[in-house]
Amino acid sequence: MPTWLLVVIILIAIAVLGAVTWLVTLELQRKRLRDRFGPEYERTVRDRDSRRDAERELAAREKRHAELDIRPLSPSAHERYAQRWALIQEQFVDRPARAVAEADRVLVELMAERGYPTEGYDQQLADLSVQHARTLEHYRSAHETMRNHEHTEASTEKLRDAMVRYRTVFEDLLADGAEPGDHDRRDARARRTPESRS
Repeated sequence: MPTWLLVVIILIAIAVLGAVTWLVTLELQRKRLRDRFGPEYERTVRDRDSRRDAERELAAREKRHAELDIRPLSPSAHERYAQRWALIQEQFVDRPARAVAEADRVLVELMAERGYPTEGYDQQLADLSVQHARTLEHYRSAHETMRNHEHTEASTEKLRDAMVRYRTVFEDLLADGAEPGDHDRRDARARRTPESRS
């Protein structure tokens, strides 16, 4: 076999190996992002021009999140927020719209105390998506109900659903990095109506 043919075969083998390595790396990155972001991964892919754009955005969110000073609550802050939430739930019986608006405010305050920037709703979603992706859709839905209520009155049932969803996110933020299976248990507890917890 001529030397030049051997060189060509080696170069082709290296190119094929490089392509396979690149594809495997890409697929591992994709799987890691899917696992980390859950439903938020698919939502971001739907909202962007391409899967690569979506994955770049999610990677950028991770990078920004790594630079944030996210910290656990002190035991006294944890207790303070738990008490505030209990008062909001009691308020829901007589003033549901006001309780939902207060739930939104307390949630933003909790984010700030944990170290999340709160400069805007879209940025809050992006920052929360890194560690709290599993409850993010609850936040979106509850926030949308609250905003819609400002223009056209939402039914008490819609407001109750918003409160349950806010509570799911609240408990997730309050829990400070619980194990993935804990989200399901918190979701089940949060589905109880506010009145049943008063």
